[in-house]
Amino acid sequence: MLMNGVWQEKWQPVQAKDEQGRFIRQDSSFRHWITPDGAPGPTGSGGFKAEPGRYHLYIGYICPWASRTLMVRQLKGLQDIIGVTVVNPRLTDQGWQFGGFPGADEDSLTGARYLHELYTRADPQVSGRATVPVLWDKQTGTIVNNESADIVRMFNDAFSYLVDQGPDLYPQVLATEIDALNQAIYTDLNNGVYQAGFASSQQAYEEAYTRVFAKLDELESRLSDGRRYLFGETLTETDIRLFVTLIRFDVAYHGLFKCNRNTLRSMTALHDYLHRILALEGIANTVQLDHIKAGYYSIEALNPSGIVPAGPDAI
Repeated sequence: MLMNGVWQEKWQPVQAKDEQGRFIRQDSSFRHWITPDGAPGPTGSGGFKAEPGRYHLYIGYICPWASRTLMVRQLKGLQDIIGVTVVNPRLTDQGWQFGGFPGADEDSLTGARYLHELYTRADPQVSGRATVPVLWDKQTGTIVNNESADIVRMFNDAFSYLVDQGPDLYPQVLATEIDALNQAIYTDLNNGVYQAGFASSQQAYEEAYTRVFAKLDELESRLSDGRRYLFGETLTETDIRLFVTLIRFDVAYHGLFKCNRNTLRSMTALHDYLHRILALEGIANTVQLDHIKAGYYSIEALNPSGIVPAGPDAI
């Protein structure tokens, strides 16, 4: 945790909680937008123009929020436009660290050892948690945005005049429906598994557990009519949001987070849907099970022994 630009305490998994022991997620602190002409976006200030080679993405394969930005970068053909640095999946007392794990990178841009150093470079007085993803502007040496939902939208259309590739993941004809389903999936499932895993009371855990499986049952029914994606034949950002939770379910959430009514593998429609998205070009490269397992099972509060399960070793 950063307080006025100074790292204050050992990293803790529970960001905040209410009086009933419910896990509360913090808001993102940097909300600027990259736009085709550098004009201000929906939040933040302007000056961030879509330019090749100017921006860099910091992610962790363990993190579902970061992984969805990596997926959209792949789907939209931005690999040569936006570079990527991968953090060590094992959380340290100072949060995310660079290097020291197979497939993790050193920070070649700034030479930082920990991710929180980027936050203080961007704002010497910043307070809060240093999270991935981080979208970094190499030109001005600052963080553009650390909210994955914003980054997904930017990657979808801000660079289209440079690289016109991949599906429109937020078509206006579906915008209202996408926004509504995004929120429902976030509340009950994306964040719901964390609310179950990090609950500090039986009541809070059971509330979250019930919402998680109610939403999975609803989505299983929705996909059982043979549709390819959540909105039929059209791949949208909502599919990306759902996929990143599903791919981690049997590996981490079923056991470590006590979301154990059943595995995802036993839900036929959802399991088949998961593999349809995984089969999209380049998407399998955005999933690293060794990082996911090492990262989640390094959370001392949930797994004090630090033992990482041997399986599954394949999706």
